[in-house]
Amino acid sequence: MSAVLRMIEPQTVLDVGAGTGRGILHLLNSLPNASVCGIEPVAALIDQTVKKNGVPKGAITQGTGEKLPFVDRSFDVVCSFALLHHVPNPDTVIREMMRVTRKAVIIVGGNRFGQGRLPVRWLKLVLHKTRLWKLVNCMKTRGRGYLLTSGDGLEYSYSVYDSFDCIAEWADQLIVIPAVPCKATTWIHPLLTAGGPVVCALKKIELSMTMNRIVVGEH
Repeated sequence: MSAVLRMIEPQTVLDVGAGTGRGILHLLNSLPNASVCGIEPVAALIDQTVKKNGVPKGAITQGTGEKLPFVDRSFDVVCSFALLHHVPNPDTVIREMMRVTRKAVIIVGGNRFGQGRLPVRWLKLVLHKTRLWKLVNCMKTRGRGYLLTSGDGLEYSYSVYDSFDCIAEWADQLIVIPAVPCKATTWIHPLLTAGGPVVCALKKIELSMTMNRIVVGEH
């Protein structure tokens, strides 16, 4: 993700669902010349971001990803890190991210189809394609639609591929990268092999400029 960002050369970056500020700190270190800010709905996490993690106070705003308090095309790049499985309507957040960006949307998210044993992964994909997954998930969660876990709190069943059509509608180019090393054991990669892909949605002009820099650099 950092390599993609450096090629895009953003001047402004927004982290949606900033949590305790780890993403903001990484972005500040990776892009020292860029203006980086975040938005987070939980006041206690914002306090921790500023007081314990050293994120500048003005770098984070309280608010939700479902309704970003920014005008259209406010940022060069908008990111989210492990956020979308915590919200009931991920596509609403993604559409807001696309609304306020000019160059790229980068999502690091979960992928239910890349988790569990391979037969289970295929089963989940078949259930999704036959539109039975919501029914199965409703039964699994006893009608709530979400689970409460000790490590991650409230989480919904989610895959970045659930939002693929929404993202593809906006982007000119899509790059999907496994977030952790994984072995490609099937031709459906990284759909069935990566539990947490990185999705980079780019406007065509930005990708063209990036490729031109690479070619010029090689020569």
